[in-house]
Amino acid sequence: MSEQDAETRTQGDKGAIAASFSPSPCLSVPLSIASGDFPPHEARNFWILVVYQVVLRAGWIFKTESVVMPHAADALDPTGLARGWLPLLNRFGQSIPPVLAARHVKNLPKKQRAFMITTAAMTFCFLGLTSLWLIPGLAGNRSAAVLFLVLYALFFSAIGVNQLAYNTIQGKLIRPTRRGRLLMIADFVGASAAMICAATLLLRWLHDDGADYAAIFGFTTCLFAVASAMSWFLREEPDDHFEPYRGVTHIFGAAWRTLANDANFRRLAIVSALFSTTLVLFPHYQALARERLGLGTTWLVWWVVAQNGGTALFSLLTGPLADSYGNRLALRIVTLLIIAGPLAALAAVYWPQIGKAAFPLVFLFVGITPVAQKTFNNYTLEITEPEHHPRYLSTLSLCMAVPIFASPLISPLINLVGFEQVYLGVTGLLLLGWLLSFGLIEPRAGVRPIVLSEESLD
Repeated sequence: MSEQDAETRTQGDKGAIAASFSPSPCLSVPLSIASGDFPPHEARNFWILVVYQVVLRAGWIFKTESVVMPHAADALDPTGLARGWLPLLNRFGQSIPPVLAARHVKNLPKKQRAFMITTAAMTFCFLGLTSLWLIPGLAGNRSAAVLFLVLYALFFSAIGVNQLAYNTIQGKLIRPTRRGRLLMIADFVGASAAMICAATLLLRWLHDDGADYAAIFGFTTCLFAVASAMSWFLREEPDDHFEPYRGVTHIFGAAWRTLANDANFRRLAIVSALFSTTLVLFPHYQALARERLGLGTTWLVWWVVAQNGGTALFSLLTGPLADSYGNRLALRIVTLLIIAGPLAALAAVYWPQIGKAAFPLVFLFVGITPVAQKTFNNYTLEITEPEHHPRYLSTLSLCMAVPIFASPLISPLINLVGFEQVYLGVTGLLLLGWLLSFGLIEPRAGVRPIVLSEESLD
């Protein structure tokens, strides 16, 4: 065979291989992956989003959902009923409002506007929570627990739309292969800063006989205000995506059709829903330690430190892995590791001599949760076109909320059957979600089915 013939054959083989991976009329590679163009102002926006996440993370440690907020709810309502509502209000706010707001966010030429407004709203909600302890006598009033839950629900409604806007902006301003780096730097630095804040400030404000919630939530308010200011410095070019309003029924119908038309996203939604069952256990970890191991309030600080240490540690693992090998592999790893949280809690109860000192390990694995949620979002950004990002992200949030609607039943169920049975049941669901994640496609490896027009969704 001549050299020219060999070259011709080689080119033919390459063409055949390329053809085997080329899109069919019903298949397409998302533009965010196929395009080699760098988003404008990417370097500036990258670091602004890093600082935003770092400041937000440092403020978040003073309202940790698995430790501080359930303890504050118990301080206002010793019966524990208020604590049982926290996961439901949390996920409701992060699921329903984003679905309702998705069309509006999509239609905004600059998504930054929604980003700024919702960050400001988060700040005002925590100013209201701080006031519960600043106004003399209000914390001891029966209505305080109700006001706490209302403000908590409003806060998570704001954070739900805020995260929708943030992830949409991230999909618009940051390349897919840099989003893992953004996750790694922001979570590692943010969690490290949060641990320093916890060890120096939160340790002062948590006591054996209670907590200074005015100081705790007041400091959170200040840091959220700084994050709100950072959101103004992004540079975003306007776009012209448009979707007409057709009513609330159509909005939820479109979310359903998104699931019906995309088999891979449907599997992702199931995996995310099973993963989110871990959230129903969050308010009960500190109750388990208090009731079974006799650990007091001062331990909360070290649990918060351990949780943020877990976030920092696993972001170092997940971020580079996602950029180099794809978010699918990173997603499989975090959905497996999260299972260690409830198992470690059960092990601590069975071996209390070791469990008292080792209980922070439970929260080390709980720290995977924010990293995993960002990984779910980053994977979602890769499997559809940018114009569909708000719809896909909001539908994903809605699916993740489904198991959380059972959270008010968890406290009575624990009282009925015990911590062990509930924690083992959730562990089984988490294991099922990890197994199902092996059926997800890798969008960077080839082509995938996506919705090509609004009409197919509408």
